[in-house]
Amino acid sequence: MSRVGIIGVGQSKFVRAYPGSVRELVFEGFKEAMKDARISAKDIDASIIASAPEYDKQRSPAGVIAEYLGLIPQPTCYIETLCSSSSMALRMAYSEIKAGLHDVVAVIGFQKMSEISSMETQERMGRGADIQWESPFGTMMPAYYAMYAQAYMAEHGVTLDDLAMIRVKAAAYGQMNEKAVYRKAVTLEDFSDPESRMSGPISAPLRVGDCCANADGSSCIIVASEEKAKAMCEKPVWIMGVGAASETVNMAGRSDLTIGLKAGIEAGKEAYKMAGITPEDIDVAEVHDCFTIAEMMAYENLGFARPGEGKDLIRSGETYKEGHIPVNVDGGLLSKGHPIGATGGSQIRTIVLQLRGEAGDIQVKDPAVGLVHNIGGVGLYGNVTILGR
Repeated sequence: MSRVGIIGVGQSKFVRAYPGSVRELVFEGFKEAMKDARISAKDIDASIIASAPEYDKQRSPAGVIAEYLGLIPQPTCYIETLCSSSSMALRMAYSEIKAGLHDVVAVIGFQKMSEISSMETQERMGRGADIQWESPFGTMMPAYYAMYAQAYMAEHGVTLDDLAMIRVKAAAYGQMNEKAVYRKAVTLEDFSDPESRMSGPISAPLRVGDCCANADGSSCIIVASEEKAKAMCEKPVWIMGVGAASETVNMAGRSDLTIGLKAGIEAGKEAYKMAGITPEDIDVAEVHDCFTIAEMMAYENLGFARPGEGKDLIRSGETYKEGHIPVNVDGGLLSKGHPIGATGGSQIRTIVLQLRGEAGDIQVKDPAVGLVHNIGGVGLYGNVTILGR
């Protein structure tokens, strides 16, 4: 069967408060992707719009955005799987092209979280969990991941410094990423300094420095059939595997918090099988580091380390750019920020640039295969995408 390729990628700057409208924010990522692909709106057969609802007032944003971008009367639709929405949208675009419905599809992710207060944002995030049995009791994202952190650290001997080293790495690369919200260095000493914001408690054992920040942003991925990709693009990046899985929404339904996120594990297995490769074949990865513990667990869930040995990767520096398995060398969510619907597309953009050798200061040496791990909610949805030159 013919392959499906990525021919253009784009992303807005991720910022704490974007001054314009949602449609203007989306246009920034779309404009960059269209310029990258060197095509026009008439070349796009369909669009898929991805975000998490209730952060802005517009209902059914797909039609509004498609109109603003000049993508009508082509079909469009809206999809959401919380934080993994744009990765799931890429999976849908891949499926539509494989089915022969379309040849070129635009995958557009966005979120403008600054339109509501921080307290309202946390409440909406909490409602990504079960609104009958969990979120009414005040559970929010930091508390959920803190439960995983407590269980995981007790089981595997992970220390607070191990988690802090993940943020130190993120900050080292975030300084090089002009699209990132946070572009400042972070040291281990910042986590022990009571005067440093990084050391402030959030939900034990997680501190401010262990948590990513909300942001406004957009991303866009242009996907094409093999025939179109070869005709339109000098260096298409091919989609080798798309894995997806889900997990029980309630924490009480999860049997073991010490092994990481099962949705990520299962999505990874599916993606590896589809691509016909193993974790040893991955040259560079983007993983969902909404919290430092999430990146630590992802090392093991994706097979980069055996259970309990993820801490050894960060201690040895193997997840830095020069290491055996470079992870989040664009700063990750911890530095870039996390505009929910745009995050997966941003991760995919990074890997595409890496595989094309166009990543600038964060370029990994000659990568051939890259992986994107994108989680929705507290491991409720898992998406893993494998890309190759």
